[in-house]
Amino acid sequence: MLSVKEEGRKLSVSNEGGIGIDDLVQPFQIEDLGIRGRVVRLGPLVDRVLTAHAYPEPVSRLLGEALALTAMIGSALKFDGRFILQTQSKGPVSLLVADYESPGKLRGYAQMDDGRLQEALKEGRTSPADLLGDGYLALTIDQGPDMERYQGIVALDPKGLSHSAHEYFASSEQVATRIRLAAGPFYHREETGPEKNWRAGAIMIQHIPREGGLTGYREDEDERPVTEEEENWNRASILLDTVEDHELLDPSLEPNRLLFRLFHEDGVRAYEPAPVEFACHCSRERMGSVLRSFGGHEIDEMVQDGVITATCEFCSEVYVFAPDELKEDGN
Repeated sequence: MLSVKEEGRKLSVSNEGGIGIDDLVQPFQIEDLGIRGRVVRLGPLVDRVLTAHAYPEPVSRLLGEALALTAMIGSALKFDGRFILQTQSKGPVSLLVADYESPGKLRGYAQMDDGRLQEALKEGRTSPADLLGDGYLALTIDQGPDMERYQGIVALDPKGLSHSAHEYFASSEQVATRIRLAAGPFYHREETGPEKNWRAGAIMIQHIPREGGLTGYREDEDERPVTEEEENWNRASILLDTVEDHELLDPSLEPNRLLFRLFHEDGVRAYEPAPVEFACHCSRERMGSVLRSFGGHEIDEMVQDGVITATCEFCSEVYVFAPDELKEDGN
């Protein structure tokens, strides 16, 4: 168990499972401000995903942020199910997919037009607006085969995924929410030279709904007197805006220390963190089943050098089949 106490205020952290400070979701509450939130820290997990795919760095940053955001929202599920984040757009990166399955299993991948992407990179067009372009963000909650799926869709914001998520929470959940996302390579020196590992992080605050309290964002033209609820929300938002990318990525800055740095004056309390791990559902049996759904002629067209090769988009695992084993009647 890890517990940190400070004079006048207390930040308590229960970590009986000893999961460390990476690949976790850290819930917290700011009692004096009526705020709840979560911190996400992804290390080996996101490095495994991004290294396996070897995307260009700007694409890896996008997918790293998508994985952190998916872990952030998916970890709030109160049932065994799946949370799926997906972008579809007209830019060089046409698709981002991140998939969270409770409890704590995460994976993701990106699809892109290599030619358009290389052109954008040469011209220095690497912002989310440049890479994604016009499109939408779909957030899907899947509670299982006997339950109806819930999906919220919002337009992609040119400023990035966090801004799109803000719109989702404002329109679909009607809960005031602020999110900061970061992803990037982290360099540390080894005897053989600098070594790079990918990292991703996120922090989110949400207003705890109270009767007659804050449920959305205050409009700039609103001339009503600012309520205590709104003042508290504004304070928490301003503090969140001071978070820098390196604070979300630095493995030497523990999530509970970041929380204390930001909110210690307001009575922040951190709860037991939940681990997150990479997990893929693919298998030779599943891949074979998908391929068998094609007709014999289509299977024949897939043959190269006497075999059919299929690669999992999520984990890059390669499966090799003989054509005959994919044809039900052997023809």
